[in-house]
Amino acid sequence: EADVIITTPTVPYKALPVGKAYSITISNPSNFPDPSDVEYYEEPIIHATVITPVQYMGPIMELCKARRGDQTDMEYLEWDQVLIKYTLPLAEVVLDFYDGLKSASKGYASLDYTPAGYRQASVVKLNFMLNGAPVDALSCIVHRDHAEVTARRICERLKKALSRQQFEVAIQASVGVKIIARETMSAVRKNVLVKGGKTVGGGDVTRKKKLLEKQKEGKKKMKRVGNVELSQK
Repeated sequence: EADVIITTPTVPYKALPVGKAYSITISNPSNFPDPSDVEYYEEPIIHATVITPVQYMGPIMELCKARRGDQTDMEYLEWDQVLIKYTLPLAEVVLDFYDGLKSASKGYASLDYTPAGYRQASVVKLNFMLNGAPVDALSCIVHRDHAEVTARRICERLKKALSRQQFEVAIQASVGVKIIARETMSAVRKNVLVKGGKTVGGGDVTRKKKLLEKQKEGKKKMKRVGNVELSQK
């Protein structure tokens, strides 16, 4: 059993069901409707205003572009300052945008934003599994273009955070039925040929082989029935 704290920032999305005249709000990934039942999805957006020294303008513009931002205005101010306005998806801002902004500007940039409604977006539900068992608490909604990168990053973090088990653990991420990322945690190896600091079986090769085969079968059984539990906080 492993206790892991995993938090995934969420924002409310909207979906227009097929044949309906009104949208529904998706506040939890578990309520994400099947794409075949939806005309389109919408994501919340913001109007962001960044003020930064001119020398950091390039890295900040690259950051906003990577976060699917659309530049709407730019104005040079006094004291070598520049004001840049962007329309950005809220989901890209709540994740770690502020940290990225401070890093790109050495801490000199400021950020202010206001809600700007919704816009259509190609989003998908990202699912996670441990040894084939779904972990609903880890599911999240992401833009389709970022799904694979996000899946790999979370799988890698899970591999580092989870304690190794006596059986191999497969960490997988999927969109629908397609696996798009995977990490494998190797099993903890216990030396069954040593007990109490002494070698078991002495020079009896047959007995040693039986012990190793028994261990191998035990690991196969644990992989079938073993569970990795996550404490979600």
